[in-house]
Amino acid sequence: MTQTPATAAPLICPSILASDFSKLGEEIRALEAAGADWIHVDVMDGHFVPNLTIGPDVVKALRPHTSLPFDVHLMVAPVDNWLEAFRAAGADVMSVHPESGPHVHRTLGQIRQLGAKAGLVFNPATPLSVLEEAVDMVDLVLIMSVNPGFGGQKFIETSLKKIERARAILDRAGSKAHLQVDGGVVAANAGACVAAGADALVAGSFVFKGGPDAYAANIQALKAAAA
Repeated sequence: MTQTPATAAPLICPSILASDFSKLGEEIRALEAAGADWIHVDVMDGHFVPNLTIGPDVVKALRPHTSLPFDVHLMVAPVDNWLEAFRAAGADVMSVHPESGPHVHRTLGQIRQLGAKAGLVFNPATPLSVLEEAVDMVDLVLIMSVNPGFGGQKFIETSLKKIERARAILDRAGSKAHLQVDGGVVAANAGACVAAGADALVAGSFVFKGGPDAYAANIQALKAAAA
């Protein structure tokens, strides 16, 4: 995976949560053709978050449809039991919440041992203190700008300050980790997210609006707004 300098356009990571689930393979191929950088896969267990989505078998079935990295956000608890299965299915990045297991340092280490990039996710009310203790173990930090579980929610404006604080922690540590934001990301706030320090944007509803013919324009709108 390519690191993105702060001066470069941010990585655009469309979330397939907003896609047409009846034709996921076609949707992913369309996203790659439209200029997506990563494919964001929201895995929800109906327990850690109030929604139920997909498991490793679906990720495995989708893997042949694209060469783009699969950025798998694991909203499951306990999470450790699922790491090997999602890595075997084709996950390139696996991001976990501090609340999803008792020993997040061990979880991040296991992800790396499996050969994937390790991400740490912070819900709106989750403090960043865990990041300060685990900064050397992360390849990606994901700031949730909505409460996880459903697409189409409104961006929480105070998330911008949290992105700034996360960026400061990474910079102090000399970390090369990506700083990603997810939840209500649209062209109108993409620039503010990047200005705050994000270099990767997850967008679902905004990217998928208008159908496959509009995906390229929607992705370009995000990149242009963030420039």
